[in-house]
Amino acid sequence: MAVELDVFVGNTTIMDEEVYQLWLDGYTVNDAVKARMDAGVLEECEADADVLVSDTMDQYRTFQMCERLLQTPAKLANQLLFQITPHRQAMLIERYYAFDDTFVREVLGKKLSKGTKKDLDDISAKTGVTLKSCRRQFDNFKRVFKVVEELKGPLVENIRQHFLLSDKLARDYAAIVFFASNRFETGKKKLQYLTFQDFALCAGLLINNWTVGAVDNMVEDMDVDLDKEFLQELKELKILITDKDLLDQHKSLVCTALRGKTKAFAEMEANFKNLSRGLVNIATKLTNTKDVRDFFIDLVEKFIEPCRSDRWTAADIKLYLTHYTNSAHILDPFKHQAVWDRYMGVIKSCIFIMYHD
Repeated sequence: MAVELDVFVGNTTIMDEEVYQLWLDGYTVNDAVKARMDAGVLEECEADADVLVSDTMDQYRTFQMCERLLQTPAKLANQLLFQITPHRQAMLIERYYAFDDTFVREVLGKKLSKGTKKDLDDISAKTGVTLKSCRRQFDNFKRVFKVVEELKGPLVENIRQHFLLSDKLARDYAAIVFFASNRFETGKKKLQYLTFQDFALCAGLLINNWTVGAVDNMVEDMDVDLDKEFLQELKELKILITDKDLLDQHKSLVCTALRGKTKAFAEMEANFKNLSRGLVNIATKLTNTKDVRDFFIDLVEKFIEPCRSDRWTAADIKLYLTHYTNSAHILDPFKHQAVWDRYMGVIKSCIFIMYHD
């Protein structure tokens, strides 16, 4: 009896990048075959459908065998089972750990636990990302979080070294870890206009300026924990709004600097005290875990929304915050300039990032 066999023989592991992407995106073999046919692979290779099915299945088997190595990337370079060039290894790792911005936006700031994993069905339906791909991405977030949680030293560098990721992807993962650790609120309706990249840029600013690691880069959990001593010192800024003379003097200095430089001057002058109270109150409450979680919603409600309703432009925001920050240095009784600069440096930059439609 004649038996037909498809045989693949070779030393170098053949991996088609497009098929790899289909596998990562959670396509079944049949869906991947259809996608390849639609892309014109049969005409390109002058092959028939059976060969395409066999090739796709073979590549899927290879990817599944590689997956356990991809979960500990350093092992991929030291194994002998697959002959893969360093350049190709880097591509496999980078793509395996890549994620969909729409997916990460849904889980950002949530606990990376079984409870969140149960919601992946709903997130898949909402975002259009396949459930299999959602699971891979979620498991990657959780894996990176667990590994770096125990390490000393800079967060981005630890992620880069342990998972062999590019600098950009390592920074994105650092943001995910930082948000998961501090449980920042990102899901409220008022924050829906903000993208993952908006939050990632803000996370970078907080990590580099407000964490324990910003002061001492070899502390436990350095880039995840906010500097409690600094948060305590922020309470000293309250004098800027509780001392009426100081508040009036600050307003006078800022308005003098702004007069004639913007069409929004009347609104800036009228709202100065409310805006200043908003920014200073955010600072003084950051010793409370709940207020840390509400950091972004507070920035939107207490500063961004009032400015937006008065039709301030991005240039107006920049002008106002620059003079608002600098003027505090000229206030005679105010002695907390270093804490003020460390606070407002981050606040200014976060607002610049978040102030858009």
